[in-house]
Amino acid sequence: MKNYSKQREAILTVLSQTDTHPTANWIYEQVREIIPNISLGTVYRNLSQLSQDGDILSINVGDGFEHFDYDTSPHAHLHCKKCGCIHDARLENDPLAKVAKKTGFTPETTIYVAYGICQNCNTNN
Repeated sequence: MKNYSKQREAILTVLSQTDTHPTANWIYEQVREIIPNISLGTVYRNLSQLSQDGDILSINVGDGFEHFDYDTSPHAHLHCKKCGCIHDARLENDPLAKVAKKTGFTPETTIYVAYGICQNCNTNN
């Protein structure tokens, strides 16, 4: 088992309690409620390490921010170009992983992002 610091545990707790795919700044604000003196740099360093270790996902949807996901199971993301929300989408199977395996490549993580308009934004038009 990995030895986590109090800061890293707080970050994981915050991430585990949301499915909104937050940015580092949002996570920082939430973690400050648990550890008031934590620095933004500490949050960034821990998010980077957690992502490198495969404990969380780092997602770039092209909005200028890095987003984070506690769920590391194989799944896709649906990004709404109007409201900016990011939703999880379960995959029946991962076609890229199948192709990769046929070529002898062993995938560790696959991140899919589909861009479009969410149901809420479509309804409100």
